[in-house]
Amino acid sequence: MLLAAVLTGLFLAALLLTGAIRRIALQWGALDVPVARSLHDAPVPVGGGLAIALLFPLYALACWRHGLLADADLIALAGGGAVVAGVGLFDDLRKLPLSLRLFLQFAATIWALLWLATPQPVDFLFFVIANSLLLNTFAALSLVWLINLYNFMDGIDGLAATELVFISISGFLLGVLFDDMALGLLSGGLCAAGLGFLAWNWPPARIFLGDAGSGFIGFNLGVLALLSLGEGSTTIWTWLLLLGVFATDAMVTLLRRIWRGDKWYEGHCCHAYQHAARKFGSHGGVTGAILAVNVFWLGPLACLSVFQPQWGMPLTLLGLAPLVWLAWKLGAGIPAAGR
Repeated sequence: MLLAAVLTGLFLAALLLTGAIRRIALQWGALDVPVARSLHDAPVPVGGGLAIALLFPLYALACWRHGLLADADLIALAGGGAVVAGVGLFDDLRKLPLSLRLFLQFAATIWALLWLATPQPVDFLFFVIANSLLLNTFAALSLVWLINLYNFMDGIDGLAATELVFISISGFLLGVLFDDMALGLLSGGLCAAGLGFLAWNWPPARIFLGDAGSGFIGFNLGVLALLSLGEGSTTIWTWLLLLGVFATDAMVTLLRRIWRGDKWYEGHCCHAYQHAARKFGSHGGVTGAILAVNVFWLGPLACLSVFQPQWGMPLTLLGLAPLVWLAWKLGAGIPAAGR
Protein backbone atom coordinates (compact mmCIF):
# COMPACT_ATOMS: atom_id res chain seq x y z
CA MET A 1 0.00 0.00 0.00
CA LEU A 2 2.87 2.37 0.81
CA LEU A 3 4.49 1.73 -2.56
CA ALA A 4 1.18 2.36 -4.34
CA ALA A 5 0.83 5.69 -2.51
CA VAL A 6 4.40 6.70 -3.37
CA LEU A 7 3.96 5.81 -7.03
CA THR A 8 0.66 7.68 -7.16
CA GLY A 9 2.40 10.72 -5.69
CA LEU A 10 5.18 10.38 -8.26
CA PHE A 11 2.61 10.24 -11.07
CA LEU A 12 0.88 13.38 -9.79
CA ALA A 13 4.20 15.17 -9.36
CA ALA A 14 5.19 14.32 -12.95
CA LEU A 15 1.79 15.42 -14.20
CA LEU A 16 2.07 18.80 -12.48
CA LEU A 17 5.73 19.35 -13.24
CA THR A 18 5.23 18.58 -16.94
CA GLY A 19 2.47 21.17 -17.03
CA ALA A 20 4.72 23.71 -15.34
CA ILE A 21 7.55 22.99 -17.78
CA ARG A 22 5.11 23.46 -20.64
CA ARG A 23 4.13 26.90 -19.36
CA ILE A 24 7.78 27.91 -18.96
CA ALA A 25 8.63 26.59 -22.44
CA LEU A 26 5.81 28.66 -23.92
CA GLN A 27 6.98 31.78 -22.08
CA TRP A 28 10.62 31.31 -23.09
CA GLY A 29 9.86 30.26 -26.66
CA ALA A 30 11.37 26.78 -26.21
CA LEU A 31 9.39 25.32 -29.08
CA ASP A 32 9.88 22.53 -31.61
CA VAL A 33 9.16 24.47 -34.80
CA PRO A 34 8.10 22.25 -37.72
CA VAL A 35 10.69 21.68 -40.47
CA ALA A 36 10.54 19.67 -43.67
CA ARG A 37 10.94 16.33 -41.89
CA SER A 38 8.52 17.09 -39.03
CA LEU A 39 5.24 15.24 -38.57
CA HIS A 40 3.52 18.07 -36.71
CA ASP A 41 2.09 21.23 -38.24
CA ALA A 42 2.44 23.79 -35.46
CA PRO A 43 5.15 24.69 -32.90
CA VAL A 44 4.99 22.52 -29.78
CA PRO A 45 6.73 23.18 -26.44
CA VAL A 46 9.72 20.93 -25.84
CA GLY A 47 11.48 19.72 -22.71
CA GLY A 48 8.71 17.77 -20.99
CA GLY A 49 11.08 14.86 -20.41
CA LEU A 50 12.85 16.97 -17.80
CA ALA A 51 10.00 16.09 -15.44
CA ILE A 52 11.04 12.43 -15.65
CA ALA A 53 14.75 13.30 -15.49
CA LEU A 54 14.23 15.38 -12.32
CA LEU A 55 11.73 13.22 -10.44
CA PHE A 56 13.02 9.71 -11.12
CA PRO A 57 16.44 10.28 -9.48
CA LEU A 58 14.65 11.70 -6.41
CA TYR A 59 12.53 8.56 -6.26
CA ALA A 60 15.66 6.38 -6.60
CA LEU A 61 17.31 8.42 -3.84
CA ALA A 62 14.29 7.80 -1.57
CA CYS A 63 14.53 4.06 -2.27
CA TRP A 64 18.22 4.17 -1.34
CA ARG A 65 17.56 6.15 1.84
CA HIS A 66 15.17 3.39 2.96
CA GLY A 67 17.71 0.66 2.23
CA LEU A 68 15.88 -0.63 -0.83
CA LEU A 69 18.55 0.24 -3.39
CA ALA A 70 22.27 -0.51 -3.26
CA ASP A 71 24.81 2.31 -3.16
CA ALA A 72 26.39 1.22 -6.44
CA ASP A 73 23.06 1.07 -8.25
CA LEU A 74 22.14 4.61 -7.18
CA ILE A 75 25.55 5.98 -8.17
CA ALA A 76 25.35 4.31 -11.59
CA LEU A 77 21.86 5.64 -12.25
CA ALA A 78 22.26 9.15 -10.87
CA GLY A 79 25.75 9.90 -12.17
CA GLY A 80 25.30 8.57 -15.68
CA GLY A 81 21.71 9.79 -15.94
CA ALA A 82 22.67 13.36 -15.01
CA VAL A 83 25.32 13.45 -17.74
CA VAL A 84 23.00 12.03 -20.40
CA ALA A 85 20.15 14.37 -19.46
CA GLY A 86 22.53 17.35 -19.39
CA VAL A 87 23.91 16.50 -22.83
CA GLY A 88 20.39 16.16 -24.18
CA LEU A 89 19.26 19.45 -22.65
CA PHE A 90 22.22 21.31 -24.12
CA ASP A 91 21.54 19.66 -27.48
CA ASP A 92 17.90 20.76 -27.28
CA LEU A 93 19.01 24.36 -26.80
CA ARG A 94 22.17 24.77 -28.87
CA LYS A 95 23.04 21.50 -30.65
CA LEU A 96 26.24 19.65 -29.80
CA PRO A 97 28.61 18.19 -32.39
CA LEU A 98 27.95 14.48 -32.89
CA SER A 99 31.48 13.53 -31.79
CA LEU A 100 31.19 15.39 -28.48
CA ARG A 101 27.71 14.04 -27.83
CA LEU A 102 28.88 10.45 -28.36
CA PHE A 103 31.99 11.01 -26.23
CA LEU A 104 29.91 12.20 -23.29
CA GLN A 105 27.39 9.40 -23.75
CA PHE A 106 30.20 6.83 -23.66
CA ALA A 107 31.62 8.54 -20.57
CA ALA A 108 28.24 8.22 -18.82
CA THR A 109 27.99 4.60 -19.91
CA ILE A 110 31.46 3.68 -18.70
CA TRP A 111 30.71 5.39 -15.38
CA ALA A 112 27.60 3.25 -14.96
CA LEU A 113 29.41 0.04 -15.91
CA LEU A 114 32.12 0.70 -13.32
CA TRP A 115 29.47 0.37 -10.61
CA LEU A 116 27.32 -2.40 -12.04
CA ALA A 117 27.88 -6.14 -11.92
CA THR A 118 29.09 -7.83 -15.10
CA PRO A 119 26.11 -9.19 -17.04
CA GLN A 120 25.43 -12.91 -16.93
CA PRO A 121 26.75 -15.03 -19.86
CA VAL A 122 24.69 -14.74 -23.05
CA ASP A 123 23.32 -18.03 -24.39
CA PHE A 124 23.19 -18.13 -28.22
CA LEU A 125 21.72 -21.68 -28.17
CA PHE A 126 24.77 -23.26 -29.83
CA PHE A 127 27.41 -21.35 -27.85
CA VAL A 128 27.68 -19.08 -24.82
CA ILE A 129 29.60 -15.81 -24.43
CA ALA A 130 30.96 -15.66 -20.90
CA ASN A 131 34.10 -13.51 -21.21
CA SER A 132 33.68 -10.49 -18.93
CA LEU A 133 35.59 -8.12 -21.25
CA LEU A 134 33.37 -9.03 -24.20
CA LEU A 135 30.23 -8.78 -22.09
CA ASN A 136 31.14 -5.33 -20.76
CA THR A 137 32.16 -4.08 -24.21
CA PHE A 138 28.85 -5.27 -25.61
CA ALA A 139 27.04 -3.66 -22.66
CA ALA A 140 28.74 -0.29 -23.29
CA LEU A 141 27.91 -0.31 -27.01
CA SER A 142 24.34 -1.41 -26.31
CA LEU A 143 23.75 1.30 -23.72
CA VAL A 144 24.98 4.09 -26.03
CA TRP A 145 22.89 2.57 -28.82
CA LEU A 146 19.83 2.58 -26.59
CA ILE A 147 20.33 6.23 -25.62
CA ASN A 148 20.29 7.21 -29.28
CA LEU A 149 17.66 4.64 -30.25
CA TYR A 150 15.17 6.29 -27.95
CA ASN A 151 15.92 9.64 -29.51
CA PHE A 152 15.44 8.23 -33.04
CA MET A 153 12.08 6.72 -32.14
CA ASP A 154 10.68 9.83 -30.45
CA GLY A 155 9.08 11.17 -33.61
CA ILE A 156 5.30 10.96 -33.21
CA ASP A 157 2.96 11.89 -30.38
CA GLY A 158 2.89 9.50 -27.45
CA LEU A 159 5.11 6.78 -28.91
CA ALA A 160 8.25 7.06 -26.78
CA ALA A 161 6.30 7.58 -23.55
CA THR A 162 3.94 4.69 -24.31
CA GLU A 163 6.92 2.43 -24.96
CA LEU A 164 8.41 3.53 -21.64
CA VAL A 165 5.21 2.68 -19.79
CA PHE A 166 4.96 -0.75 -21.45
CA ILE A 167 8.57 -1.69 -20.74
CA SER A 168 8.53 -0.38 -17.18
CA ILE A 169 5.29 -2.21 -16.35
CA SER A 170 6.89 -5.37 -17.75
CA GLY A 171 9.99 -4.73 -15.65
CA PHE A 172 7.89 -4.18 -12.55
CA LEU A 173 6.00 -7.44 -13.04
CA LEU A 174 9.20 -9.40 -13.71
CA GLY A 175 10.83 -7.83 -10.67
CA VAL A 176 7.94 -8.90 -8.45
CA LEU A 177 7.76 -12.35 -10.03
CA PHE A 178 11.46 -13.11 -9.63
CA ASP A 179 12.05 -11.19 -6.40
CA ASP A 180 14.34 -8.61 -8.02
CA MET A 181 13.65 -5.62 -5.79
CA ALA A 182 15.77 -3.11 -7.70
CA LEU A 183 14.15 -3.97 -11.02
CA GLY A 184 10.64 -3.86 -9.56
CA LEU A 185 11.03 -0.61 -7.62
CA LEU A 186 12.88 1.31 -10.32
CA SER A 187 10.58 0.10 -13.08
CA GLY A 188 7.58 1.18 -11.02
CA GLY A 189 9.08 4.64 -10.59
CA LEU A 190 9.80 5.04 -14.30
CA CYS A 191 6.27 3.93 -15.10
CA ALA A 192 4.66 6.43 -12.73
CA ALA A 193 6.78 9.33 -13.97
CA GLY A 194 6.23 8.27 -17.58
CA LEU A 195 2.45 8.18 -17.14
CA GLY A 196 2.49 11.70 -15.71
CA PHE A 197 4.30 12.93 -18.81
CA LEU A 198 2.20 10.81 -21.19
CA ALA A 199 -0.95 12.59 -20.04
CA TRP A 200 0.46 15.69 -21.78
CA ASN A 201 2.11 13.87 -24.68
CA TRP A 202 -0.73 11.64 -25.86
CA PRO A 203 -1.99 12.71 -29.32
CA PRO A 204 -2.39 15.52 -29.97
CA ALA A 205 0.74 16.22 -27.94
CA ARG A 206 0.84 19.43 -25.91
CA ILE A 207 4.55 19.02 -25.13
CA PHE A 208 7.43 16.89 -26.45
CA LEU A 209 10.07 14.91 -24.54
CA GLY A 210 13.11 16.63 -26.02
CA ASP A 211 16.55 15.02 -26.25
CA ALA A 212 17.06 15.43 -22.50
CA GLY A 213 14.06 13.22 -21.81
CA SER A 214 14.52 10.65 -24.57
CA GLY A 215 18.21 10.12 -23.85
CA PHE A 216 17.58 9.88 -20.11
CA ILE A 217 14.87 7.26 -20.63
CA GLY A 218 17.04 5.20 -22.97
CA PHE A 219 19.94 5.30 -20.52
CA ASN A 220 17.84 4.28 -17.54
CA LEU A 221 16.11 1.44 -19.37
CA GLY A 222 19.55 0.20 -20.32
CA VAL A 223 20.77 0.38 -16.74
CA LEU A 224 17.65 -1.47 -15.55
CA ALA A 225 18.39 -4.16 -18.12
CA LEU A 226 21.99 -4.45 -16.88
CA LEU A 227 20.86 -4.57 -13.24
CA SER A 228 18.46 -7.41 -13.96
CA LEU A 229 21.00 -9.24 -16.13
CA GLY A 230 23.50 -9.00 -13.29
CA GLU A 231 20.92 -10.52 -10.94
CA GLY A 232 19.97 -13.18 -13.49
CA SER A 233 16.27 -12.28 -13.29
CA THR A 234 16.05 -11.56 -17.03
CA THR A 235 18.07 -12.32 -20.15
CA ILE A 236 19.36 -10.16 -22.97
CA TRP A 237 16.65 -11.74 -25.14
CA THR A 238 13.97 -10.52 -22.75
CA TRP A 239 15.02 -6.92 -23.30
CA LEU A 240 15.47 -7.28 -27.05
CA LEU A 241 11.89 -8.53 -27.24
CA LEU A 242 10.52 -5.76 -25.01
CA LEU A 243 12.30 -3.21 -27.23
CA GLY A 244 11.48 -5.16 -30.38
CA VAL A 245 9.49 -2.53 -32.29
CA PHE A 246 12.04 0.19 -31.62
CA ALA A 247 15.04 -2.05 -32.32
CA THR A 248 13.78 -3.46 -35.63
CA ASP A 249 12.51 -0.14 -36.99
CA ALA A 250 15.77 1.63 -36.14
CA MET A 251 18.03 -1.11 -37.50
CA VAL A 252 16.14 -1.61 -40.76
CA THR A 253 16.07 2.16 -41.27
CA LEU A 254 19.79 2.54 -40.54
CA LEU A 255 20.91 -0.37 -42.72
CA ARG A 256 18.72 0.69 -45.63
CA ARG A 257 20.01 4.26 -45.47
CA ILE A 258 23.61 3.02 -45.45
CA TRP A 259 22.86 0.71 -48.40
CA ARG A 260 21.31 3.61 -50.31
CA GLY A 261 24.38 5.78 -49.67
CA ASP A 262 22.42 8.34 -47.64
CA LYS A 263 24.06 10.36 -44.88
CA TRP A 264 22.76 7.99 -42.20
CA TYR A 265 23.94 10.23 -39.33
CA GLU A 266 21.78 13.17 -40.40
CA GLY A 267 18.22 13.81 -39.22
CA HIS A 268 15.46 12.29 -41.31
CA CYS A 269 11.83 11.19 -41.18
CA CYS A 270 11.91 7.78 -42.82
CA HIS A 271 11.42 5.36 -39.94
CA ALA A 272 8.67 2.82 -40.49
CA TYR A 273 6.50 4.36 -37.76
CA GLN A 274 6.80 7.77 -39.42
CA HIS A 275 5.74 6.35 -42.79
CA ALA A 276 2.81 4.66 -41.04
CA ALA A 277 1.75 7.91 -39.35
CA ARG A 278 1.72 9.68 -42.72
CA LYS A 279 -0.04 6.81 -44.47
CA PHE A 280 -2.84 6.50 -41.94
CA GLY A 281 -2.91 10.14 -40.88
CA SER A 282 -2.97 9.29 -37.19
CA HIS A 283 -0.27 9.47 -34.52
CA GLY A 284 -2.62 7.91 -31.97
CA GLY A 285 -3.53 5.04 -34.28
CA VAL A 286 0.09 4.11 -34.91
CA THR A 287 1.03 4.45 -31.24
CA GLY A 288 -1.97 2.31 -30.26
CA ALA A 289 -1.08 -0.35 -32.84
CA ILE A 290 2.49 -0.54 -31.55
CA LEU A 291 1.18 -0.84 -28.00
CA ALA A 292 -1.02 -3.76 -29.12
CA VAL A 293 1.98 -5.49 -30.72
CA ASN A 294 3.90 -5.01 -27.48
CA VAL A 295 1.16 -6.32 -25.22
CA PHE A 296 -0.12 -9.24 -27.27
CA TRP A 297 3.00 -10.38 -29.14
CA LEU A 298 6.32 -9.19 -27.75
CA GLY A 299 5.34 -9.12 -24.07
CA PRO A 300 4.33 -12.80 -23.85
CA LEU A 301 7.45 -13.87 -25.77
CA ALA A 302 9.63 -11.78 -23.46
CA CYS A 303 8.04 -13.45 -20.43
CA LEU A 304 8.57 -16.87 -21.99
CA SER A 305 12.25 -16.05 -22.57
CA VAL A 306 12.64 -15.67 -18.80
CA PHE A 307 10.98 -18.98 -17.98
CA GLN A 308 12.79 -20.78 -20.82
CA PRO A 309 16.12 -18.91 -21.11
CA GLN A 310 17.70 -21.65 -23.22
CA TRP A 311 15.19 -20.75 -25.96
CA GLY A 312 15.79 -17.02 -25.73
CA MET A 313 17.48 -16.62 -29.09
CA PRO A 314 14.88 -18.62 -31.11
CA LEU A 315 12.06 -16.78 -29.35
CA THR A 316 13.69 -13.45 -30.21
CA LEU A 317 14.07 -14.41 -33.87
CA LEU A 318 10.44 -15.52 -33.90
CA GLY A 319 9.28 -12.27 -32.30
CA LEU A 320 11.35 -9.86 -34.38
CA ALA A 321 11.20 -11.47 -37.84
CA PRO A 322 7.67 -10.23 -38.68
CA LEU A 323 8.56 -6.77 -37.37
CA VAL A 324 11.59 -6.61 -39.66
CA TRP A 325 9.36 -7.58 -42.58
CA LEU A 326 6.76 -4.97 -41.63
CA ALA A 327 9.37 -2.22 -41.25
CA TRP A 328 10.71 -3.10 -44.70
CA LYS A 329 7.24 -3.09 -46.26
CA LEU A 330 6.44 0.29 -44.71
CA GLY A 331 9.52 1.75 -46.36
CA ALA A 332 11.85 2.16 -43.40
CA GLY A 333 14.95 3.97 -44.61
CA ILE A 334 13.34 5.40 -47.77
CA PRO A 335 12.65 9.14 -47.74
CA ALA A 336 9.01 10.13 -48.06
CA ALA A 337 7.99 11.71 -51.35
CA GLY A 338 8.75 15.41 -51.40
CA ARG A 339 11.01 15.28 -48.32
